[in-house]
Amino acid sequence: MRITRTGGHGRRAAAVATAVLAASAVLLTGCSSDGGSDASDSNGNITLKLADFGQFGYKEAGLLEQYHKLHPNITVKEETTANEQDYYPKLLQQLNSGSGLGDVTGIEVGRIKEVVDTQAGKFADLSKSINVSDWVSWKEKQATAQDGSVIGAGTDIGPMSLCYRKDLFQKAGLPTDREAVAKAVSGGWEDYLKLGEQYQKKAPAGTKFMDSASAMYNAVVSSSSEQYYDSSGKPVYKDSASVKQGWNLAAEAASKKLSAGLAQFQDPWQAALRKGTVATVVCPAWMAAQISTYSGDAYKGKWDISRAPGTTAANWGGSFLAVPKGGKHVKEAIELVKWLTAPEQQAAVFKAVGVFPSNKGAYQLASVKNAKLPYFSDAPIGQIYADEANSIPEAVLGAKDGVIKDTISTQINNMEQRGTKPDKAWKDATDTIDKAIG
Repeated sequence: MRITRTGGHGRRAAAVATAVLAASAVLLTGCSSDGGSDASDSNGNITLKLADFGQFGYKEAGLLEQYHKLHPNITVKEETTANEQDYYPKLLQQLNSGSGLGDVTGIEVGRIKEVVDTQAGKFADLSKSINVSDWVSWKEKQATAQDGSVIGAGTDIGPMSLCYRKDLFQKAGLPTDREAVAKAVSGGWEDYLKLGEQYQKKAPAGTKFMDSASAMYNAVVSSSSEQYYDSSGKPVYKDSASVKQGWNLAAEAASKKLSAGLAQFQDPWQAALRKGTVATVVCPAWMAAQISTYSGDAYKGKWDISRAPGTTAANWGGSFLAVPKGGKHVKEAIELVKWLTAPEQQAAVFKAVGVFPSNKGAYQLASVKNAKLPYFSDAPIGQIYADEANSIPEAVLGAKDGVIKDTISTQINNMEQRGTKPDKAWKDATDTIDKAIG
């Protein structure tokens, strides 16, 4: 979904076309010492603060204005932090102090386990008001506390694909048809690297096959049910098969200089997209918007989207909307969350910014099922992402997933940018992680 979401953090972000549909209630507010909005004014008007990060797509889809039209006494004020890594520490501070919280607050998937385990009592149980079985099943489980309460309503998920520049592929003598590209990498991420080696042999001057080996690493790990923790809650990232595979592939990409070595979402990465110097980007659904935003009109129609390498579905990213109990308008906030996460509104956001719905009901809507992305050569993203979403394995989440992922990604960047040897980079990563998680 958006800039950020851990590592893309994931909720790094999204943007693409425009929106649809209708509504329910909300709006404008300030912050009180107990963390909620200001009380209603003398005319019964309410302002609700929606605090989020990256790009949830509500503004682009026009949903908050629609909600206000349906509920004239409610105004929703969205306060967005660009980077989730800045947003989350602030959220924890607000939860601890009880001050400054939004009436509705976003939570990234890499943080949801920690919030569920340590902060669940500070959030309303949405299962009493929302049919949580409407989401893909693993999404509901991610936000369910030990007492059975569900503290977050699923917004988007990040089914995987591969975004690539057709014109650069053609100049390098590679296939350009999306089905042919999918076939070339059908054996998995090892095939992706082989394709990269072919690309670099005839690469147009100044270009690299991929933007970031750390992004590829995240995609590899995201296709496994066991990533950083086992089902008992024990950190197993040092022995995780998916982590080992992702790390080794990233080290190979760095050593063969297949990657531009760019930390995603940072200024150099954005500049590379503007200059058109990267040929492929690992593409969870929300990434397409980032690419189209920073690549700009000059590269419209030169990008395309293929299915991700391999046959195992993967999910990278996704977020939740939660309602702090301390707000002054909890009932109204829950109704807003219920409306924003309904199929029609999730479909509108998908159309507006490309982030893929977690609500299964949206998959049957024509605006999702038949969706294509003009910027990406009319790639049939509705079909590509829905097929992927329906077969994504249920991943085991841990309290410090985000910390582990970010730390490993940083060390992969060091291998790419500074030439750090893989053994040293791995030791640096594990030393840092062990200190962070205890």
